[in-house]
Amino acid sequence: MFRAKIAQALLSIALIFGMLACSPSLNWRTVQAPEESYSTLFPAKPDKLERNLPFQDQVIHQVLQAAKVGDDIYSVSSIHLVGKQAEFLPKILEQLQNNVLNRAGVNLQNAVSQESYYRNANQQRMAAKSYFLEIPASEKNNATRQLMRVMWITGTVENEGAWIYQLTVLRTGASNEDPKTVLNNEAFSPFFEEFKLD
Repeated sequence: MFRAKIAQALLSIALIFGMLACSPSLNWRTVQAPEESYSTLFPAKPDKLERNLPFQDQVIHQVLQAAKVGDDIYSVSSIHLVGKQAEFLPKILEQLQNNVLNRAGVNLQNAVSQESYYRNANQQRMAAKSYFLEIPASEKNNATRQLMRVMWITGTVENEGAWIYQLTVLRTGASNEDPKTVLNNEAFSPFFEEFKLD
C-alpha cells in the first residue's frame, strides 16, 4: 500500500508538470525548506505537494518539492518519521529504493552508480551514492523511455525522529542517451552537491 502511494505521488507530479509549459533555461536558486530540515539548489521555482501515507497502522508524512525545466523534473521527497516511527526507517528506505530500482530492472548492487556528496547539519561534506537509471518505454502506460539520477539520504535528529530524503532528476522522453553521461554534468550536479541538512 505504501509503495503504491509513493508511486502514485511521483506519477501525479510527473503528470502535473507534463501539462505545464516551462522555459528550458536554468535559473538556479537556493530553496530553504526549514520544516523539512534541508536546503538545496533548484534550477527553477519548485511546487510543493504534501500527503500522509499509511504504513503499519501509522501515518507517515511526505513532502515533495519539484520543478520542471524542459524535459527534466527535479524533485526532493522528504519523509519525517517521528517518535517510534523512526524504527521503520530501514524498511521504508528499502521500499523507496525498490520502487525506483525495480522500474529500471536493477538493484542496489548492479545499478550504475558513483560517489556523490552532500553537507550535514554541521556543514561537513558527507559521501552518498548517486544511481543512474534507464526506465524503459512502456506501451501499456503509453510512456516513453526515461532517464533518472537518484540519491537517498537519511538522518536522525535527537528527540526529533528521523528523515529520509530522495533527490531525483527525471528526464522524460529520452532517446538513446546514456543516463550517467547525460545526468552527470553542470545542469544536474548542483542540485545534488548543494543539498544541505539543517
